[in-house]
Amino acid sequence: MNEKSVPWEDLKIVQAIADSGSLAGAARTLGISHATVFRRLGALESRLGVRLFERHRTGYVPTLAGDDLSTTAARVAADIEAVERRLMGRDARLSGTLRVTTTDTLLMGVLSDELAGFQRMYPHIVLEVEVSNRTYDLSRRDADVAIRPTSAPPETLIGRQVGQIAQAVYISRYHRETSAWVGPDPHLGYPVLERWMTRQGLDAQCRYRVDSMLGMLSGVRSGMGRGVLPCYLADMMDDLARVSEPLPELQTELWLLTHPDLRHTARVKALFTYLSDSLQARQASLLGTMAAASCVSLPCHERQPPEHDGGGAES
Repeated sequence: MNEKSVPWEDLKIVQAIADSGSLAGAARTLGISHATVFRRLGALESRLGVRLFERHRTGYVPTLAGDDLSTTAARVAADIEAVERRLMGRDARLSGTLRVTTTDTLLMGVLSDELAGFQRMYPHIVLEVEVSNRTYDLSRRDADVAIRPTSAPPETLIGRQVGQIAQAVYISRYHRETSAWVGPDPHLGYPVLERWMTRQGLDAQCRYRVDSMLGMLSGVRSGMGRGVLPCYLADMMDDLARVSEPLPELQTELWLLTHPDLRHTARVKALFTYLSDSLQARQASLLGTMAAASCVSLPCHERQPPEHDGGGAES
């Protein structure tokens, strides 16, 4: 089998099937139909004269030939991505596309306004924003810039810390009698908050779990219980009251990150400079010091909401 004779598009098919273990998964990854993947795999196997995958009830398993070809595909993909990053890193234009990844709460509570201001300043830069809490891979060009709360940014990326994010306990102003809690589902990937709730003895009182911070916010606002939320987001909500001081153990750093190959790209540098300045100006909001907190000196799980409307968070 001469791997060099296999077109790159066919290599991508093999890699996608090997990674996902199914034709349907490969189709989703590549953005094509299941039938197209099936047809192209069959044509490739016929042309090479070898079977690349064994079809099992549990999925598609690479044969020795398929494993060899998928390894080659991964290597070629890494080489292409590296070349693309290096070429983009030499791009001095303040135009083109810039892919940004961030979380749903940061986009809603902070970044939409900031990105709008950036685009007014640089109208020829097209922003593509991926809202996701999943692990990001800037080496594979999932995005060019990541804006993330993290206390341990990946060593493979470079960037700068642009602030600190505070969190506190909030409750609905209209459902203050509840002793229930809203908490993170494990799929949210927030083990620090899960451990905090366990240490506070709140697991038995958690009646509602959800896999996004915006879902937790909605649950608290609906009166399903009190919950820990980012101050920059919850302090804007007139129907929420803050019932604790910001929690030091849940405070985290806010980082702007990019791949080293992209650090000299003009549009990446422009976004870094703009957001560094604008987010520094919003530190009071990020730290929760713009709104007065109402909190009594009891453990968080025993605190009661304030007795009057003026003592809670203000927008």
